[in-house]
Amino acid sequence: MQSPVYKRIVLKVSGESLSGNNGYGIDAAVIASIAEQVKEVVELKVEVAIVVGGGNIWRGIAGTAKGIDRATADYMGMLATVMNSLALQDALEQMEVPTRVQTSIAMQQIAEPYIRRRAIRHLEKGRVVIFAAGTGNPFFSTDTTAALRAAEIEAEVILMAKNKVDGVYSADPFKDETAEKFDTLTYLDVLNRNLGVMDSTSTSLCMDNNIPLVVFAITKQGNIKRVVLGEKIGTIVKGSVD
Repeated sequence: MQSPVYKRIVLKVSGESLSGNNGYGIDAAVIASIAEQVKEVVELKVEVAIVVGGGNIWRGIAGTAKGIDRATADYMGMLATVMNSLALQDALEQMEVPTRVQTSIAMQQIAEPYIRRRAIRHLEKGRVVIFAAGTGNPFFSTDTTAALRAAEIEAEVILMAKNKVDGVYSADPFKDETAEKFDTLTYLDVLNRNLGVMDSTSTSLCMDNNIPLVVFAITKQGNIKRVVLGEKIGTIVKGSVD
C-alpha cells in the first residue's frame, strides 16, 4: 500500500465546483463525490482541512458591479461559504467522517468560532476541519483564506481543486487552442505572468511561507487521493523549479 507524501493538507474547493453543470446552487451528487474523495484521504491518516468558496451562491465582485457596497457584498459572500461548508459537513458526516466547521464570523448556533489551537487539535484527532466565512474581513478572497489558514495550521501543501481545468495553462484553454499546460511553476512565474492560479495576495502569502500549491481537476474521482499519494497530476507551484 502506498504511503501519503503529505501529513496535513488544506483542500481549496471553489464554490462554482459545487454547482456541477447547473451553474448555480449546490449539486448533491457533486457534494457527495467530493466527500467521498475526502474520505479516501482521511482513511490514509492524512489530516484534512478544507476551505470552500461561495461563488455558486454569491460573488462579492459581482455584487459590487450591481451597485452594492464592496464590504457588504463581500460579507454576503462569506455567508455563502458558510452555507457550502455546512452542506459539505453534512455529506461527510453521512459517510461517517467526523467533521467540524469553524467560522471567522461568530455564529455559535451552527458552527465553532475559528480558534487555531482548537483546529489543530481536531486535525490531530482525525477530524476534518472546514474553514468558513473567509478571513472574516472584506476585500480578501477565499484563496487568501486557504493560504492564511495553511500557514497558521502548518499545512504542508494547498490542493487547489478545480472544476473545469486540470492544471494551470498559459491561457484559457477553452478560448485558446494553443494554450500550454504547465507541469511545474514558481510563485514568481504565477505573479509575473498573471496566470490567475490565485490572486496576488494569496500567491505572495504562499511564497513567503513556502507553501506549495497543486492545481488539479476535482471532477475525476480519486484525484485528491492521487495527489496525496504523490502522483504527478495537474500543476505544482513552488518556490523553485528543480
